[in-house]
Amino acid sequence: MINVAVTGASGRMGALIINTILEQDDIQLVAAIEAPHTPLQGKDVGELLGIGPINIPIVGAEKLRETLESKKPDVLIDFTIANAAVETIKTTAESGVNLVVGTTGFSDQQMAENKKSISDNNVGAVISPNMAVGVNVFFKVVEQLAGILTDFDVEIIEAHHKHKKDAPSGTAVKAADLIAEVLNRKIEEVGVHGRVGMVGERTPEEIGIHAVRGGDIVGDHTVLFAGDGERLEIVHRANSRQAFVNGVIKAVRYVVNAEKGKISSMNEVLGL
Repeated sequence: MINVAVTGASGRMGALIINTILEQDDIQLVAAIEAPHTPLQGKDVGELLGIGPINIPIVGAEKLRETLESKKPDVLIDFTIANAAVETIKTTAESGVNLVVGTTGFSDQQMAENKKSISDNNVGAVISPNMAVGVNVFFKVVEQLAGILTDFDVEIIEAHHKHKKDAPSGTAVKAADLIAEVLNRKIEEVGVHGRVGMVGERTPEEIGIHAVRGGDIVGDHTVLFAGDGERLEIVHRANSRQAFVNGVIKAVRYVVNAEKGKISSMNEVLGL
């Protein structure tokens, strides 16, 4: 049995992850973590999520270390915000617990901190901006096409719900990074985030990245390869957050036996 702790337990993703864990035969929830000093502290997470009591109380993140030491999970799942997740990753790694992280919006410095925490404490980790199985196939296809359509213009368009705090999405950023690497370009030099005013003609090296926000859009991503007289669009649409959670469950099963001291990708989880 794989014992799991979940942060952001009462959030949209946290709640769905917990519900899905409860359906598994080989994974069980042992801790539910919320923001520091949460007013939900002590409440049964099952009752809070409307599934009935499961004898797992909500714990504030200020008690994360002692919770990990007492409950001894094999894996902690984090879907929160970058600033909080960096500290969560550090504490979790220092406690010898493996990590599955779907939080997005990490800066380069924060990712360096995450890597150091995981390496120094020799724990397993999967960190991915998007854990949906289809999205990771999408990444693979986009990467291959970038190597074939080298003289096509590339534009990336992503759309998410109005509550999403970071832009562009982590998925769009990863797609841009993959394409830039294949084309031997530096995304910080050629990335163009939206256009307004007299910007002049598009340069051949540009990779456009555009963010749309509205309503309850779960997550749409399009990579447009535009050539003279034709274009090719690769599209992934998430119809529900369950697509992400299904990937999380695969990552949990993978990370307990993964190589320690490194961050694994969803490519490795899925064997792509």
